[in-house]
Amino acid sequence: MNGQLEDLKKDISGCEKCDLSDNRTQIVVGDGSPGADILFVGEAPGRQEDKKGRPFVGRAGKLLDELLEEIGLEREEVYITNIVLCRPPKNRNPKDPEIKNCTGYLDSHIRIVDPDIIVPLGSFATSYILDKYDLDNGSISNVHGNLFSVSNLEGQFKIIPQYHPAAALYNPDLKEVLVSDFHKILEVL
Repeated sequence: MNGQLEDLKKDISGCEKCDLSDNRTQIVVGDGSPGADILFVGEAPGRQEDKKGRPFVGRAGKLLDELLEEIGLEREEVYITNIVLCRPPKNRNPKDPEIKNCTGYLDSHIRIVDPDIIVPLGSFATSYILDKYDLDNGSISNVHGNLFSVSNLEGQFKIIPQYHPAAALYNPDLKEVLVSDFHKILEVL
């Protein structure tokens, strides 16, 4: 792992910025290639992620792996993290103060990995990423699969919001949409 990511992991390891630290098993920092062209940003760890210390290892993670395979990529070729690094109780949605306390870590991930493409997964990640770069932010149902280009002091990269894979577990009709949207990532690579 990249030395900067190791340093970031150490910085994060004792985080107690919010109440999520009270019930976590461990902080789920990120996983994958430190020099990845694609950075996936989920919302928050679930139960399996909290147990194993890796993002996207539960049912949604299996679907993410399938989606990556669909476009000829493996998990080890991308980098995956979340906007919140500790599991919210009962897998509830992350709250605004929790997101605000944690996104500095996400910003560090973005700076260190320096991806060509950022893929926010789900409404919370999409909202944060699009707001961060002053892009038109609509609901995930309106912006999923759209391509946004960013050119600023941080560099040049693309953003392609996607539905969260967990959404397709609850609404199987979304799997086709996810597959189609994932192919848009491939077109940009």
